Amino acid sequence: MDLELKSKTAIVSGASTGIGRAIARALALEGVRVVAIARRKDLLEQLAKELHAAGGAVIPVTQDIMAEDAAKELASAAIAELGHVDILVNNAGGSRPLPVDAPDSDWDEAMALNFTRYRQITHALLPQMIERGWGRIINITGKSEPEGLNAAFAAKAAVHAWAKGLSREIGRHGITVNCIPPGRIMSEQIRRNYPEDYRKHFAEEEIPVGYWGEPEDLAAMAVFLASPIARYITGTVIPVDGGLRRYQF
Repeated sequence: MDLELKSKTAIVSGASTGIGRAIARALALEGVRVVAIARRKDLLEQLAKELHAAGGAVIPVTQDIMAEDAAKELASAAIAELGHVDILVNNAGGSRPLPVDAPDSDWDEAMALNFTRYRQITHALLPQMIERGWGRIINITGKSEPEGLNAAFAAKAAVHAWAKGLSREIGRHGITVNCIPPGRIMSEQIRRNYPEDYRKHFAEEEIPVGYWGEPEDLAAMAVFLASPIARYITGTVIPVDGGLRRYQF
């Protein structure tokens, strides 16, 4: 299927490894010019070289998403590189388990990383999307079944609510907003924190398809939602989890 993505432009945050890297790679191979954002310069440059050799275009931009005014700086840098931005993939973030007595500063940091930066960079890019009458905003979020107190879960729930409301405001401009909560997707952190025997047992007992996903499994959904073909899908939360989640809607 031709996803009609050739000549489109995109920003992907958290693009040095894992899900972000897979999305940046998949978009680039579809002909999208991608600004890939992360803190690890060497990994971004390696990705850019790989994609260049494969005929894709990735522009590495090293940036700490938590820096003051990071969202405005990233939006300006991407527009300077690309001319305009059609697709935004908000992917940077991280788990933040906290004790009940955690200080406000820990909650503030988690909310800034996992919600506020998504909102800020999106709103910084919206005017030029509205002017062009087209855009795709894709948020990589998290599960809605917390097994404990984790500030990232609260922040990702905020992303879901914000994205739904935003989708109703900007749909008439040809802009869609969707969220993808990952299931158990293999990554550096997963391999470091969960031994192989645990992963095997968990997959057999909890994941209907019987295995942990790869970043490319989620990237396939992100690329589809980024395409003109997905024009009638907005305001949704679409898990990519091998059937892990148990709720019926």
